[in-house]
Amino acid sequence: QVQLVESGGGLVQPGGSLRLSCAASGSGFSISEMDWYRQTPGKERELVARIASGGRINYADSVKGRFTISRDSAKNTAYLQMNSLKPEDTAVYYCNVFASIGPSLRPYWGQGTQVTVSS
Repeated sequence: QVQLVESGGGLVQPGGSLRLSCAASGSGFSISEMDWYRQTPGKERELVARIASGGRINYADSVKGRFTISRDSAKNTAYLQMNSLKPEDTAVYYCNVFASIGPSLRPYWGQGTQVTVSS
């Protein structure tokens, strides 16, 4: 099946930048959509950014103008470039991928990576 590996999280000061990566591996699958979510204790998991197979991109209003999602189809990898980070961006960030193996379309989640924005 599809396996996802996330990387790039860490501790950064307000105003700093981080780049998250989500790499999908396996065989016999095709990806239709790649998403980034985040979750903070006491809050619901929220969609941060989404990129469809056709290239259409959507962002949450709270990150628009600061975050950029991109996709390298040849490497089956999604990226989230985060600039001008704020303390309220602190969360566990999860990659979500919709992939098909034959006729079966299923969501796959990464393990999560911690992003902490603090001085």
